[in-house]
Amino acid sequence: MNDKHPLQRFSSPTPTSLSALVHVIGLSSFLYSFKYLADNPNPINDSYGWHFQFLTIIGLALAVLTFVTGIFADLSSSSTLFRLKNTLSICTTPLEVLVSILYWTLRTVDKSLVIPDWAQLPLLADLSFHAIPSILLTVDLLLFSPPWTVSTTQAFALSTVLAFLYWPWVETCAQHNGYYPYPIFDMVGTKGRVGLFTMSALVMTGSTVLLKALYEKVNGKEEVSGSSRRGHNTPMDESSLPEAASGMARQANYLANGVKD
Repeated sequence: MNDKHPLQRFSSPTPTSLSALVHVIGLSSFLYSFKYLADNPNPINDSYGWHFQFLTIIGLALAVLTFVTGIFADLSSSSTLFRLKNTLSICTTPLEVLVSILYWTLRTVDKSLVIPDWAQLPLLADLSFHAIPSILLTVDLLLFSPPWTVSTTQAFALSTVLAFLYWPWVETCAQHNGYYPYPIFDMVGTKGRVGLFTMSALVMTGSTVLLKALYEKVNGKEEVSGSSRRGHNTPMDESSLPEAASGMARQANYLANGVKD
């Protein structure tokens, strides 16, 4: 591995690094969550869209992809894979923080807003779905990654793309299944769902801003020009984020269209 960013707290990626341990622990937890879904079937298992109707499971799948990339980067000491992992993290980490904020807030207000009557999660499974991914992804960012260079405007653009890709996917699943995955979607109506998705985009943007501020608090802030931000395996230069969001939108549409009954 070359050229660690001066603000990156610990060396990564290397096979013997602490980051490799964090990635293995994280991936084990994420895969446990998917195994739990298979071992404890419920009506969603046989429905259109499977558990990918839930934002929680979409975020979990992205977390798996991010940490698998991180593990391969650790094992190979590949700067290319490391940069890819950091790029994926720009989307995955704020999304998982959003999932944790929304789930635990709504669950505290009224459990029935986010958990159907037939769904019961033991504490360990609940934490593995709704807390551990955001915690471990944040640890990976703060300790084993270079700083993000994405601006607030671009973070909002990415968050909005994700929110309004999820919306038609949820509506499609509801048309096939006759119900929404989260009870709150049924309660608030169409205008309420638009408000929820808009709020989610704002909260995810705020998560990105807070994560960047936390990174600066933990690791310091580097005063550099835009042109000098490249290198040191930073995730991407800011100008490339719209293209990345567009590519993610096309891929998400492809995946959504590929789901069968």
